[in-house]
Amino acid sequence: MTSHLTLQNIDALSSPGGHYSHVVTANNMSFISGLLPLDKQGNPLANKPVEAQITQVLENLNTCLLGINAKKTDIAQVKVYVTDINEWPVVNELYAKWIGEHRPARLVAGVKELHFGSKIEIEAVVIKEQSYE
Repeated sequence: MTSHLTLQNIDALSSPGGHYSHVVTANNMSFISGLLPLDKQGNPLANKPVEAQITQVLENLNTCLLGINAKKTDIAQVKVYVTDINEWPVVNELYAKWIGEHRPARLVAGVKELHFGSKIEIEAVVIKEQSYE
């Protein structure tokens, strides 16, 4: 029996540190796991300012998109978790610059803490046009 899900880890990102996949795809929908500010070697940037953390998270998100042959405009929803809601204006400004004119549905949640002491985590749902080859 074959699975209807494709589980994928993106080679350009550090390997998952837990029991999960970077991306799970079913048909034309992909679910990108929560991305923390980790560099390509898996080192946390928790001691860096929020600007450096959001930049790294968005770079990691872009790397996932490239890994599944998707574009930013394929993003249907993002969920953003921040540990200090007062830093939201900076996060939103850098996110808006990164995403451009595309405006997917979005959730922003202030949370008590994130893994490694990170200030931000982002997950996304991507829907690509279905091809019928």
